Order: sequence, then structure tokens, then C-alpha cells
Amino acid sequence: MSGTASARDPLEEIELDSEPVFQGGLLKVWRDRVRLPDGSESYREYVRHPGAVVVVAVLPDGQLVFERQFRYPLRKAFLELPAGKIDPGEDILTCARRELREETGYEAENWRYLGVMHPCIGYSDERIEIFFAQGLSQVGHELDEGEFLEILSLSADEAEAAVHQGTITDGKTIAALFRALPLLRGGHTGEVPAFA
Repeated sequence: MSGTASARDPLEEIELDSEPVFQGGLLKVWRDRVRLPDGSESYREYVRHPGAVVVVAVLPDGQLVFERQFRYPLRKAFLELPAGKIDPGEDILTCARRELREETGYEAENWRYLGVMHPCIGYSDERIEIFFAQGLSQVGHELDEGEFLEILSLSADEAEAAVHQGTITDGKTIAALFRALPLLRGGHTGEVPAFA
């Protein structure tokens, strides 16, 4: 698709005005009046989110680090990869290192950035940055106050089977596993810059 900087996507909706509906500690809900592609107007309600990271962390024996934690909105515990919210102004790699350490007690020597995923495009601007970490060493966790979780490990095959069996249903975990499987199986994922 070629075009100039002034070319607009024919499906773009243009913000006419925007108002906050709810301002919480983590989430902010907005209601925007927009102009639709045909010139008519409508409203869009959505959640603003600060963004997050997810880490596919590989232990020396090849197992992957997982967490099991209770997620209140669905009133049950989920099996997930380590992840967490990006603090204001925080570099995404710094966030990934921090979250891995705080939640699991591991630090990683080698990092790769695998890309970004958008988990709920219909109602949120949330983005989740995906990282691949190797060369893990246990240094002790530093859980946030009020954070409770269990740490366990699965092989890549066990994790993939758990997705197909419906045991792992968390979207960020499924997307990150999908992006990491070629690396886990000795292949490559295209352009994946390495971080020292």
C-alpha cells in the first residue's frame, strides 16, 4: 500500500470530542463522539490502559515458567505466563525484567523482543509487548502487596497441549506462546532483536 503522509485509511473514524466517564487506579473509561467513514456521527466507549508486558521465560532445562493466579473479574485462577503493567515512562524491557523478577524470582541473561499484541481491540487501547527470556537464575521474588500466585513450569509441548485442551485460555499467554514456539523448537521468528 503506497501513499502519502496525508492519505487516510478509508475506514478511519475521526475523533470529534472526547470525555472521561470513569477514572480508576488502573483503567480509564472514555466516551468519544466520532465521524464515521460515510460522514455520519456515532459514539465509541473504550478503556484506556497503560500497556503491559508478557514474558516467555525458559529455564535451563527447557521448561517454561508459568504462574497460576486468581483473576477476580472471572472469579477463578488462570494459568499464565509472567506479565505485568508498564509504569508511566517505563522502558518496556525494564518492565519485562522487573515483572519477571518480582513475580517469579528469576532474572534472565538473554532477552529477545518478539512483538506486540492487542488483546481487546473492540473496547480497549491496551497493548502487550512480548519478550523471550533465557539464561534464567533464581534470585528471589518481590511480589507486590496483595499479589498472590503459584509458580510452576511446563514444557513447550505441555503448554501448547494445554491451550488446545482449554486449560490455558488467557489471550496474552496464547499469543506469546504462538510467537515463541519457533524459537522454542529451534527455528526463528523473523526479525527478533536481541537485548543484552
